Amino acid sequence: MSATPLETAQMLAKALPFIQRYDRETIVIKYGGHAMGDEETARRFAADVVLLRLVGMRPVVVHGGGPQISAMLRRAGVHSEFIDGLRVTDAATMEVAEMVLSGAVNKQLAHLVTEAGSEADVRGVGLSGKDARLFTVEKVTRTAKDPDSQIEKVIDLGFVGDPKAVDARLIRTLIESEDTDYVPVVAPVGVGSDGATYNINADTAAGALAGELKARRFLLLTDIKGVLDGNGQLIEELSVADARQLIATGVATGGMIPKLETAIAAVEAGVDGVVILDGRNPHAILTELLTEAGAGTLIRP
Repeated sequence: MSATPLETAQMLAKALPFIQRYDRETIVIKYGGHAMGDEETARRFAADVVLLRLVGMRPVVVHGGGPQISAMLRRAGVHSEFIDGLRVTDAATMEVAEMVLSGAVNKQLAHLVTEAGSEADVRGVGLSGKDARLFTVEKVTRTAKDPDSQIEKVIDLGFVGDPKAVDARLIRTLIESEDTDYVPVVAPVGVGSDGATYNINADTAAGALAGELKARRFLLLTDIKGVLDGNGQLIEELSVADARQLIATGVATGGMIPKLETAIAAVEAGVDGVVILDGRNPHAILTELLTEAGAGTLIRP
């Protein structure tokens, strides 16, 4: 049943303190997971981002695209190998990854933002980390023990990088514009010192950008409701020390470990707070930023 006009007005009134809290504050949002493949969810997400911009916030979106890359590689008959959650990326795979991330996914998401904000002239701006030297990366390597000799060996992941330097001047110019409401939409691709193009884990890219921008909030949208305790219950708030303890004691496992590590790094770089939340829930970012209840798990200093 839809809300009555009075109920709608009451909800808007309750949001006022939160709108004021985040007025002219930078909000970095990592958008990814399987929700990206659903057009209705993507349109709803784009409309929510436009709303944030119109109430005075400065949203910046960094997106993933792993499932879309995998689908394109399958169509091309290319096999993907993963090590520690990172795709081993040779030159041919990198070419496909850049085409998908910086091309189809990035431009479609930027277009959806522009479309959702057309009446108020909010404009999505599609960029990759290669633009204006946004992400300068260093090659990522991993080590693994040989099962027979137990000798550690270095594993070459190919064209996979971590941000070594972030130059966010273009992003600041866009979000601080007084003339037009721009929303930067960034693909996680960067350039190494060797001039080669590298794929960056989207969580890592978003966290590095949030740290450089000293964002008020970094929202890390994922496919689970947040950080869970040993009994499977949602933890609503954690300090950095608490997050490290969850990793050390083995309560945090699998893909949650790198997400917590990304959150810790972002907070230590100057982000006021990081929220890990389920991006599949309708209006998840609005629930987190504009209501008392919030959503997901908040990690703070």
